[in-house]
Amino acid sequence: MLLRALHRWLLRTIPVNDPWVRIECQVPLARYGAGARRDFAWYFEGESRVVVSSVEEVCAWLKGCRYVRDTDLFFETDFWQHPCTFERLRQGDCEDHALWAWRKLVELGYAAEFVVGRSREPDGPGRGHAWVHLEREGQRFLLDAAATAAPTGILRPWEVARCEYLPEVSIDHRLRRFVYGGYARVRLRCAG
Repeated sequence: MLLRALHRWLLRTIPVNDPWVRIECQVPLARYGAGARRDFAWYFEGESRVVVSSVEEVCAWLKGCRYVRDTDLFFETDFWQHPCTFERLRQGDCEDHALWAWRKLVELGYAAEFVVGRSREPDGPGRGHAWVHLEREGQRFLLDAAATAAPTGILRPWEVARCEYLPEVSIDHRLRRFVYGGYARVRLRCAG
């Protein structure tokens, strides 16, 4: 009952005309996706075996990984790997790539944010997707860790990439949760 009231309040207060407006909010874990079964602090547990010292090294390591759907790899619709497991398998879907990248960027000291939303499609809100936002030298970037084969690359300036994504919820480097205007836009479209 309380979650429904919060949901209705969010839909009324988030400006839908700008999907990138974000509000800090204790977003329930389930809103991040069916694979979000553990608190986000869990993804930072354990020792990483991959040593990286820059954003470019994070991107280079990810280019050696393979995108594989959860149904093919784990026989589940949505399963989020721990970053240490992802390091051993070097394959997974967008959440697995993004969670690993998010952890490594936070370890490097970046203000990074794990984001769940949709990749935009010309005729609608698009398919579910996960990526990372980060700030570097005062500039914002979008890191789509699963886009290893994309001609534009994994890391793109936020101003260039933002038109291709519709963010819904996120968690930052301090484990603060956020809801975006994109969440309201998708939910209002589904409700209407």
